[in-house]
Amino acid sequence: MPEVHSLPKEGPGDTDLTALLAARICHDLTSPLGAIANGVELLALAGLETSPEMQLIAQSVESANARLRFFRLAFGLAGRQGIGSAEVTRILAALSRTGRIVYDWSVTGDVPRDEVKAVFLLLQCLESAMPTGGRIRVARQLDAWDLTAEGGRLRVDPMVWDSVREQRGTPPAASALVQFPLLAGVLDRLGRNVTLDYDGDRITVRM
Repeated sequence: MPEVHSLPKEGPGDTDLTALLAARICHDLTSPLGAIANGVELLALAGLETSPEMQLIAQSVESANARLRFFRLAFGLAGRQGIGSAEVTRILAALSRTGRIVYDWSVTGDVPRDEVKAVFLLLQCLESAMPTGGRIRVARQLDAWDLTAEGGRLRVDPMVWDSVREQRGTPPAASALVQFPLLAGVLDRLGRNVTLDYDGDRITVRM
């Protein structure tokens, strides 16, 4: 088995710099996406007949905007300030309408932003195990989070999940897996850990 190396320990400002970079990218992409959305709306107001092409553009813009808001929470700066569950629900509802995964968020009230960051990274980890899509349910009981993913042909890579459970910042094998070492770092800072159960068509994670 090849030797697994851990990522170097971050300096005091490295995490903030990474989060600021993510926030900057999301911010810079918001304006052109907003311009496209406004253009589609103006065309509709001008009486242009709705076509499959226009619907596709509108749906794509909605999906991209929702994904940017998702990324800002998952990769951006996060403290203990609260974020309303209504905002989280709007983001996940938009992604559900335009993606292959449906998200059920049953949490009410404000939630600490750093916990939402961890949950969103965990959602991305679960997404990577659902190549054909499915449904992910998110619930919170007292201080514990429970996420359940269901779908066909679920695929769990023990090595990358072990890096999260052991909070080991193992370099990802591909950019599509970068959420795993990032989540490991967030869990370490929150003083939390995760447990995972997998039975073929269901993955259950508690954080």
